Amino acid sequence: MNAPASLAEHLADSHADLSVDAPSRASMTLPTPGELRSRLPVAPRVAERLSAQRRAIHDILCGRDDRMLVVVGPCSIHDPMAALEYAHRLAELAHKVDDRLLPVMRVYVEKPRTTVGWKGLAYDPDLDGSGDMARGLHLSRHLMHEVAALGLPVATEVLQPMLAAYLDDLLAWVAIGARTTESQLHRELASGLEAAVGFKNATSGEVGVAVDAIHAAAHPHRHFGLDEQGRPALRETSGNVHAHMVLRGGHHGPNYDSGSVRAAREALENAELPARLMVDCSHANARKDHRRQAEVLRDVVAQRAAGETSLMGLMLESHLEEGKQPLTPGALRYGVSVTDPCLGWQATEALLLEAAERLR
Repeated sequence: MNAPASLAEHLADSHADLSVDAPSRASMTLPTPGELRSRLPVAPRVAERLSAQRRAIHDILCGRDDRMLVVVGPCSIHDPMAALEYAHRLAELAHKVDDRLLPVMRVYVEKPRTTVGWKGLAYDPDLDGSGDMARGLHLSRHLMHEVAALGLPVATEVLQPMLAAYLDDLLAWVAIGARTTESQLHRELASGLEAAVGFKNATSGEVGVAVDAIHAAAHPHRHFGLDEQGRPALRETSGNVHAHMVLRGGHHGPNYDSGSVRAAREALENAELPARLMVDCSHANARKDHRRQAEVLRDVVAQRAAGETSLMGLMLESHLEEGKQPLTPGALRYGVSVTDPCLGWQATEALLLEAAERLR
């Protein structure tokens, strides 16, 4: 079994081999999950790394490893080459902090929209509304393989349950967003994933829905799904004991302060669930100001250093360059987000080095 070709070669080949003419796009036939996995198989050495990465994350969640998990990377992926450059930098940084932190790279290829807008690399890789989802699936899987091959665990948010079957063998950590934490479909999906799953609190800030989701995902389920050949199938899951809560703030403001953390921990304990919490430093916790992610991270690290061991992880939105830009094909600046504004690489590197030193 050969490993996939380089990402640059794949970007060129995918235009020639995978695009579908615009007139037929409304009825595009996509590859089945089995077909895509066959075309882009996981190399044996990457499969070994994936197993080790999942074990390391599970150990942190179970308290066997006292490092903090840090899910960090672009808000969304729109340029695979910039994402791969980011991955190389993060892999190098990981060696400097891995005694106290376990970096996991955000490779988010779907993007939730409040109304309409660009939905992510998997949906529209050419950023122009052409919607070449066949190419998007290939690019998404190939990029995740290359990131994992660097030794970095891969994280993504699952929005469309059907998409998970194309990518889940490459994932070490999965987010279920604030708008989908209440979804039965996503709870059933989480119950069958090998990756750890973080359920975010509701957009209101209420944590009860995340508690319910963790409880549901930990149990076995039988549910409708697709097999690797794309046929309708009954899926039977054994439950995911590595589901946990992600605090992301809400309509009334942040919820990373010690009082909010204590309340979330007690909600989990009262439900007889493991009291393990991750804090999303962005979104409402940063009051929608990406620069405030730094103060959120420092506060959470201080709480952890002071003995709040339920705090086991952090999430940062970060790219090569700071800020965001409008999605204007042909006029995009390299390494700048086209969705939420991000911290730049220099600030990210300094923050993670600082966090590791404070936790030593």
